[in-house]
Amino acid sequence: MKPTTIAILIIVVLIGASFVYSRNKDVSDDTKKEEIKEVKSNVSVVDGKQIITIDARGGYFPQMTIAKADMPTIIKVETKSTFDCSSALVIPDLNYQKNLPPTAVTEIEVPPQKAGEEIQGLCSMGMYSFQIKFE
Repeated sequence: MKPTTIAILIIVVLIGASFVYSRNKDVSDDTKKEEIKEVKSNVSVVDGKQIITIDARGGYFPQMTIAKADMPTIIKVETKSTFDCSSALVIPDLNYQKNLPPTAVTEIEVPPQKAGEEIQGLCSMGMYSFQIKFE
């Protein structure tokens, strides 16, 4: 191959790589905005109890939740045709370990947590996780 042909190929590859990189960056920025939106929308208060909803299928969503401290809390884990390891839920701080049904809502009682405390949920393999921070 001639040096000019090699130079043209290198330039085309670099332009293509920069296009792919910038496109993925936009997607990740959109994903971050959606995650932030989810953090706000998965917590509600009903009859003096804080309800946190986590979807379990191919991981846990949202992965980060900010909750109010010093309040009784219920984590509602929703499964919809969940057959991966996210159905095998472990929450070490609560001594909780269960296989969730493939399609259902499972409620987990959480005693009031102090500000600054965190609870982490994991699949049994440790591949997927979610975190709840109490403020």
